Amino acid sequence: MKQKKLGYRHVSAIGIGCMNVSWLWANGAALDPKRRAEEAIPAIHAGLDAGITLLDTADIYSPTWDTMGHNEEFVAEALRTWGGSAEQKADVVIATKGGITRGEGETWGRNGSLDYLVAAAEASMERLGVDKIDLWQHHRLDPSIDFETQFENVLELKVRGLVDQIGVSNYDAQQLKIALDIAGTPAEGGVVSIQNEFSPRYRFDLDVIEVCEENEIVFLPWSPLGGVRTKSEIAASAFEVVGERLGASAFAVALAWEMRYSPAVLPIPGATRAETVLDCVSATELKLSDEDFEYLSANLPEEAAYSSELTPKPSFRS
Repeated sequence: MKQKKLGYRHVSAIGIGCMNVSWLWANGAALDPKRRAEEAIPAIHAGLDAGITLLDTADIYSPTWDTMGHNEEFVAEALRTWGGSAEQKADVVIATKGGITRGEGETWGRNGSLDYLVAAAEASMERLGVDKIDLWQHHRLDPSIDFETQFENVLELKVRGLVDQIGVSNYDAQQLKIALDIAGTPAEGGVVSIQNEFSPRYRFDLDVIEVCEENEIVFLPWSPLGGVRTKSEIAASAFEVVGERLGASAFAVALAWEMRYSPAVLPIPGATRAETVLDCVSATELKLSDEDFEYLSANLPEEAAYSSELTPKPSFRS
Protein backbone atom coordinates (compact mmCIF):
# COMPACT_ATOMS: atom_id res chain seq x y z
CA MET A 1 0.00 0.00 0.00
CA LYS A 2 1.32 3.45 -0.91
CA GLN A 3 1.89 5.73 2.06
CA LYS A 4 1.29 9.37 2.85
CA LYS A 5 2.80 11.45 5.63
CA LEU A 6 0.30 12.58 8.28
CA GLY A 7 2.11 14.86 10.66
CA TYR A 8 4.95 12.77 12.08
CA ARG A 9 3.23 9.49 11.16
CA HIS A 10 2.73 7.63 7.89
CA VAL A 11 -0.61 6.20 6.85
CA SER A 12 -2.05 4.46 3.80
CA ALA A 13 -2.73 6.58 0.72
CA ILE A 14 -6.44 5.88 1.13
CA GLY A 15 -8.55 5.43 4.25
CA ILE A 16 -12.02 4.24 5.17
CA GLY A 17 -14.80 6.63 6.17
CA CYS A 18 -16.75 4.58 8.71
CA MET A 19 -19.85 6.77 9.16
CA ASN A 20 -22.37 4.98 6.93
CA VAL A 21 -22.53 1.76 8.94
CA SER A 22 -23.94 3.72 11.90
CA TRP A 23 -26.38 5.92 9.95
CA LEU A 24 -30.09 5.07 9.89
CA TRP A 25 -30.57 6.81 6.55
CA ALA A 26 -27.85 4.62 5.04
CA ASN A 27 -29.42 1.41 6.41
CA GLY A 28 -26.28 1.08 8.48
CA ALA A 29 -24.86 -2.42 8.59
CA ALA A 30 -23.51 -1.99 12.12
CA LEU A 31 -26.99 -1.40 13.54
CA ASP A 32 -28.08 -5.01 13.15
CA PRO A 33 -26.04 -7.59 15.12
CA LYS A 34 -26.02 -10.11 12.28
CA ARG A 35 -25.00 -7.61 9.59
CA ARG A 36 -22.49 -6.06 11.97
CA ALA A 37 -20.75 -9.42 12.38
CA GLU A 38 -21.11 -10.65 8.81
CA GLU A 39 -20.80 -7.44 6.77
CA ALA A 40 -19.64 -4.29 8.60
CA ILE A 41 -16.77 -5.70 10.67
CA PRO A 42 -15.43 -7.89 7.79
CA ALA A 43 -15.37 -4.79 5.54
CA ILE A 44 -13.01 -3.02 7.93
CA HIS A 45 -10.94 -6.18 8.33
CA ALA A 46 -10.63 -6.50 4.54
CA GLY A 47 -9.31 -2.94 4.35
CA LEU A 48 -6.84 -3.50 7.17
CA ASP A 49 -5.66 -6.74 5.54
CA ALA A 50 -5.11 -4.79 2.31
CA GLY A 51 -2.89 -2.27 4.11
CA ILE A 52 -5.29 0.53 5.04
CA THR A 53 -4.08 2.26 8.20
CA LEU A 54 -6.48 5.20 8.50
CA LEU A 55 -10.04 4.84 9.84
CA ASP A 56 -12.22 7.94 10.08
CA THR A 57 -15.08 8.34 12.55
CA ALA A 58 -16.76 11.01 14.71
CA ASP A 59 -18.71 11.19 17.94
CA ILE A 60 -21.97 12.15 16.19
CA TYR A 61 -21.94 9.18 13.80
CA SER A 62 -24.79 7.31 15.41
CA PRO A 63 -28.36 6.31 14.57
CA THR A 64 -29.98 8.55 17.21
CA TRP A 65 -29.15 11.46 19.46
CA ASP A 66 -28.97 9.25 22.55
CA THR A 67 -26.50 6.79 21.01
CA MET A 68 -23.68 9.28 20.46
CA GLY A 69 -20.41 7.50 19.83
CA HIS A 70 -21.95 4.42 18.20
CA ASN A 71 -19.49 4.53 15.30
CA GLU A 72 -16.48 5.11 17.53
CA GLU A 73 -17.40 1.97 19.47
CA PHE A 74 -17.81 0.10 16.19
CA VAL A 75 -14.38 1.20 14.92
CA ALA A 76 -12.77 0.21 18.22
CA GLU A 77 -14.40 -3.21 17.99
CA ALA A 78 -13.33 -3.67 14.37
CA LEU A 79 -9.69 -2.90 15.18
CA ARG A 80 -9.72 -4.98 18.37
CA THR A 81 -11.09 -8.07 16.60
CA TRP A 82 -8.81 -7.80 13.56
CA GLY A 83 -6.27 -10.60 13.27
CA GLY A 84 -3.30 -8.29 12.71
CA SER A 85 -0.32 -8.26 15.06
CA ALA A 86 0.06 -5.80 17.91
CA GLU A 87 2.59 -3.90 15.79
CA GLN A 88 0.19 -3.74 12.85
CA LYS A 89 -2.62 -2.49 15.06
CA ALA A 90 -0.34 0.19 16.49
CA ASP A 91 0.25 1.47 12.94
CA VAL A 92 -3.49 2.13 12.43
CA VAL A 93 -4.54 5.74 12.98
CA ILE A 94 -8.09 6.30 14.18
CA ALA A 95 -9.24 9.82 13.38
CA THR A 96 -12.30 11.11 15.18
CA LYS A 97 -14.06 14.45 15.38
CA GLY A 98 -16.04 16.59 17.82
CA GLY A 99 -17.75 19.95 18.02
CA ILE A 100 -21.23 19.12 16.68
CA THR A 101 -23.96 18.53 19.24
CA ARG A 102 -27.04 16.30 19.10
CA GLY A 103 -29.84 16.63 21.63
CA GLU A 104 -33.21 15.19 22.50
CA GLY A 105 -35.58 15.20 19.55
CA GLU A 106 -32.61 15.27 17.14
CA THR A 107 -31.74 18.90 17.74
CA TRP A 108 -28.39 19.63 16.15
CA GLY A 109 -25.98 22.39 17.03
CA ARG A 110 -22.33 23.33 17.52
CA ASN A 111 -20.31 23.97 20.64
CA GLY A 112 -16.75 25.23 20.55
CA SER A 113 -16.42 25.98 24.26
CA LEU A 114 -13.46 24.50 26.10
CA ASP A 115 -15.60 22.55 28.56
CA TYR A 116 -17.60 20.93 25.76
CA LEU A 117 -14.60 20.03 23.60
CA VAL A 118 -12.71 18.54 26.56
CA ALA A 119 -15.74 16.48 27.58
CA ALA A 120 -16.27 15.35 23.97
CA ALA A 121 -12.65 14.28 23.58
CA GLU A 122 -12.68 12.42 26.90
CA ALA A 123 -15.86 10.59 25.89
CA SER A 124 -14.30 9.66 22.54
CA MET A 125 -11.21 8.33 24.30
CA GLU A 126 -13.35 6.07 26.47
CA ARG A 127 -15.35 4.73 23.53
CA LEU A 128 -12.24 4.13 21.45
CA GLY A 129 -10.50 2.49 24.40
CA VAL A 130 -7.38 4.64 24.12
CA ASP A 131 -5.30 6.76 26.47
CA LYS A 132 -4.79 9.37 23.74
CA ILE A 133 -6.65 9.98 20.48
CA ASP A 134 -4.42 9.52 17.41
CA LEU A 135 -5.98 12.35 15.40
CA TRP A 136 -8.77 14.59 16.67
CA GLN A 137 -10.39 16.98 14.19
CA HIS A 138 -12.60 19.96 14.98
CA HIS A 139 -15.80 18.93 13.20
CA ARG A 140 -17.64 22.24 12.76
CA LEU A 141 -17.05 25.82 13.83
CA ASP A 142 -19.34 27.38 16.43
CA PRO A 143 -20.64 30.74 15.12
CA SER A 144 -21.29 31.99 18.67
CA ILE A 145 -17.59 32.01 19.62
CA ASP A 146 -14.92 33.96 17.77
CA PHE A 147 -12.70 31.82 15.57
CA GLU A 148 -9.44 32.33 17.42
CA THR A 149 -10.91 31.50 20.84
CA GLN A 150 -12.49 28.24 19.78
CA PHE A 151 -9.41 27.15 17.86
CA GLU A 152 -7.32 27.83 20.95
CA ASN A 153 -9.81 25.59 22.76
CA VAL A 154 -9.08 22.89 20.19
CA LEU A 155 -5.35 23.20 20.84
CA GLU A 156 -5.94 22.80 24.56
CA LEU A 157 -6.93 19.18 23.92
CA LYS A 158 -3.35 18.53 22.81
CA VAL A 159 -1.88 20.56 25.66
CA ARG A 160 -3.84 18.41 28.13
CA GLY A 161 -2.59 15.22 26.51
CA LEU A 162 -5.99 14.04 25.31
CA VAL A 163 -4.99 13.93 21.65
CA ASP A 164 -1.77 13.18 19.81
CA GLN A 165 -2.32 15.23 16.63
CA ILE A 166 -4.81 17.93 15.71
CA GLY A 167 -6.80 18.43 12.52
CA VAL A 168 -9.73 20.57 11.47
CA SER A 169 -12.82 20.04 9.36
CA ASN A 170 -14.98 22.33 7.25
CA TYR A 171 -12.64 25.31 7.57
CA ASP A 172 -12.22 27.68 4.63
CA ALA A 173 -8.80 28.79 3.36
CA GLN A 174 -8.67 31.96 5.45
CA GLN A 175 -9.60 30.07 8.61
CA LEU A 176 -7.02 27.38 7.90
CA LYS A 177 -4.29 30.00 7.40
CA ILE A 178 -5.14 31.64 10.73
CA ALA A 179 -5.17 28.24 12.43
CA LEU A 180 -1.67 27.65 11.04
CA ASP A 181 -0.54 31.05 12.32
CA ILE A 182 -1.75 30.06 15.79
CA ALA A 183 -0.75 26.39 15.93
CA GLY A 184 1.94 25.99 13.32
CA THR A 185 2.41 23.60 10.43
CA PRO A 186 2.66 19.80 10.71
CA ALA A 187 6.46 20.13 10.92
CA GLU A 188 5.95 22.43 13.91
CA GLY A 189 3.52 20.09 15.64
CA GLY A 190 0.46 22.04 14.51
CA VAL A 191 -2.43 21.28 12.18
CA VAL A 192 -1.80 18.05 10.26
CA SER A 193 -5.07 17.54 8.40
CA ILE A 194 -8.27 19.11 7.17
CA GLN A 195 -11.44 17.24 6.29
CA ASN A 196 -13.64 19.12 3.83
CA GLU A 197 -16.06 17.98 1.17
CA PHE A 198 -14.48 17.43 -2.25
CA SER A 199 -15.63 15.32 -5.16
CA PRO A 200 -16.21 15.56 -8.90
CA ARG A 201 -19.47 17.31 -8.03
CA TYR A 202 -18.34 19.47 -5.08
CA ARG A 203 -15.31 21.61 -5.87
CA PHE A 204 -15.49 24.72 -3.70
CA ASP A 205 -12.34 24.25 -1.63
CA LEU A 206 -9.61 24.23 -4.24
CA ASP A 207 -7.95 27.14 -2.44
CA VAL A 208 -7.92 25.03 0.74
CA ILE A 209 -6.12 22.28 -1.14
CA GLU A 210 -3.51 24.84 -2.24
CA VAL A 211 -2.88 25.81 1.39
CA CYS A 212 -2.49 22.12 2.21
CA GLU A 213 0.07 21.65 -0.56
CA GLU A 214 2.07 24.64 0.64
CA ASN A 215 2.20 23.37 4.24
CA GLU A 216 2.24 19.56 3.83
CA ILE A 217 -1.22 19.21 5.37
CA VAL A 218 -3.26 16.15 4.42
CA PHE A 219 -6.61 16.96 2.79
CA LEU A 220 -9.21 14.30 3.64
CA PRO A 221 -12.15 14.73 1.26
CA TRP A 222 -15.45 13.60 2.68
CA SER A 223 -18.16 12.35 0.29
CA PRO A 224 -15.44 11.87 -2.36
CA LEU A 225 -17.68 9.97 -4.79
CA GLY A 226 -20.32 12.60 -5.45
CA GLY A 227 -21.22 12.95 -9.13
CA VAL A 228 -19.29 9.89 -10.26
CA ARG A 229 -22.20 8.15 -11.97
CA THR A 230 -25.13 9.49 -13.95
CA LYS A 231 -28.74 8.41 -13.57
CA SER A 232 -29.18 8.49 -17.32
CA GLU A 233 -29.64 5.18 -19.13
CA ILE A 234 -28.23 6.78 -22.27
CA ALA A 235 -25.19 8.87 -21.35
CA ALA A 236 -22.40 7.63 -19.11
CA SER A 237 -20.34 9.94 -16.93
CA ALA A 238 -16.73 10.62 -17.88
CA PHE A 239 -15.69 8.42 -14.95
CA GLU A 240 -17.74 5.52 -16.27
CA VAL A 241 -16.25 6.01 -19.74
CA VAL A 242 -12.67 5.95 -18.48
CA GLY A 243 -13.45 3.10 -16.11
CA GLU A 244 -14.84 1.00 -18.94
CA ARG A 245 -11.67 1.54 -20.95
CA LEU A 246 -9.33 0.81 -18.02
CA GLY A 247 -11.28 -2.11 -16.65
CA ALA A 248 -11.95 -0.26 -13.40
CA SER A 249 -15.04 0.97 -11.60
CA ALA A 250 -16.13 4.58 -11.99
CA PHE A 251 -15.60 4.94 -8.24
CA ALA A 252 -11.98 3.82 -8.41
CA VAL A 253 -11.40 6.20 -11.32
CA ALA A 254 -12.85 9.10 -9.31
CA LEU A 255 -10.61 8.36 -6.34
CA ALA A 256 -7.60 8.10 -8.65
CA TRP A 257 -8.56 11.45 -10.22
CA GLU A 258 -8.72 13.10 -6.79
CA MET A 259 -5.33 11.74 -5.78
CA ARG A 260 -3.91 12.85 -9.11
CA TYR A 261 -5.47 16.31 -8.64
CA SER A 262 -3.27 16.99 -5.64
CA PRO A 263 -0.61 15.10 -3.67
CA ALA A 264 -2.27 16.48 -0.52
CA VAL A 265 -5.49 14.52 -1.12
CA LEU A 266 -6.08 11.31 0.84
CA PRO A 267 -9.62 10.05 0.12
CA ILE A 268 -11.71 8.40 2.85
CA PRO A 269 -14.58 6.78 0.91
CA GLY A 270 -17.44 5.38 2.94
CA ALA A 271 -17.18 1.81 1.71
CA THR A 272 -19.33 -0.58 3.74
CA ARG A 273 -18.70 -4.01 2.16
CA ALA A 274 -15.46 -5.91 1.74
CA GLU A 275 -15.68 -5.85 -2.04
CA THR A 276 -16.27 -2.09 -2.18
CA VAL A 277 -13.41 -1.46 0.24
CA LEU A 278 -11.07 -3.46 -1.98
CA ASP A 279 -12.36 -1.63 -5.06
CA CYS A 280 -11.43 1.65 -3.38
CA VAL A 281 -7.99 0.26 -2.53
CA SER A 282 -7.47 -0.54 -6.21
CA ALA A 283 -7.58 3.21 -6.92
CA THR A 284 -4.14 3.61 -5.33
CA GLU A 285 -2.62 1.53 -8.15
CA LEU A 286 -4.76 2.91 -10.97
CA LYS A 287 -2.62 4.96 -13.33
CA LEU A 288 -4.45 7.72 -15.17
CA SER A 289 -2.68 9.06 -18.24
CA ASP A 290 -2.41 12.79 -18.80
CA GLU A 291 -5.14 12.40 -21.41
CA ASP A 292 -7.40 10.56 -18.95
CA PHE A 293 -6.92 13.22 -16.29
CA GLU A 294 -7.55 16.08 -18.70
CA TYR A 295 -10.63 14.36 -20.12
CA LEU A 296 -12.09 13.80 -16.65
CA SER A 297 -11.29 17.35 -15.55
CA ALA A 298 -12.93 18.78 -18.66
CA ASN A 299 -16.09 16.70 -18.21
CA LEU A 300 -16.96 17.10 -14.54
CA PRO A 301 -20.63 17.13 -13.52
CA GLU A 302 -22.39 20.38 -12.76
CA GLU A 303 -21.10 21.74 -9.48
CA ALA A 304 -23.37 21.26 -6.47
CA ALA A 305 -24.56 24.22 -4.41
CA TYR A 306 -22.29 25.51 -1.66
CA SER A 307 -23.08 23.63 1.54
CA SER A 308 -25.37 25.51 3.91
CA GLU A 309 -23.74 23.57 6.77
CA LEU A 310 -20.72 25.87 6.52
CA THR A 311 -22.68 28.98 7.46
CA PRO A 312 -22.99 31.06 9.49
CA LYS A 313 -19.28 31.51 10.12
CA PRO A 314 -17.78 32.78 13.36
CA SER A 315 -16.33 36.24 13.53
CA PHE A 316 -12.63 36.93 13.93
CA ARG A 317 -11.26 38.86 16.89
CA SER A 318 -11.37 42.58 16.33
